Amino acid sequence: MDQIFPGFGPYVWWIIAGLLLIAELLQPGFFIIWFAAAAALTAIIHLLWPQGWEIELGIFAVLAAVAVAVSWRFVTASWAVKSDQPHLNQRHAGLIGRTYPLMTAIENGRGKLEAESTVWDVEGPDLPKGAAVKVVGLDGLRLKVRAES
Repeated sequence: MDQIFPGFGPYVWWIIAGLLLIAELLQPGFFIIWFAAAAALTAIIHLLWPQGWEIELGIFAVLAAVAVAVSWRFVTASWAVKSDQPHLNQRHAGLIGRTYPLMTAIENGRGKLEAESTVWDVEGPDLPKGAAVKVVGLDGLRLKVRAES
């Protein structure tokens, strides 16, 4: 960078790091900070081992790629569902594995049951009204059931 900005030395990388930090503050997310860290590390490397701007640009690119790759692990870990009620907005998913009596008989593979104050369409083998069925799966908002022994 000395050839492009003579007299600045490693300060060019410090300025770039500062501008990237300002950009991080101005937009939502947590991504540009890794480029700012790569620019700061490039400035430190320039202090220890001054090179031409081409090599320093390569060092910055490698450090930025490594920083983003390392941060990706932490970002994807935050996507995991962390809730004591994982089926809060998917009530039908919370019914799987539970047993209920049929509200209407299952005829031609279709019937109804009442679970948690809601009437659900069910799909399964033909069974009489009141038969105990276990919810074993979902098909959209239709519950798949089987006879409970």
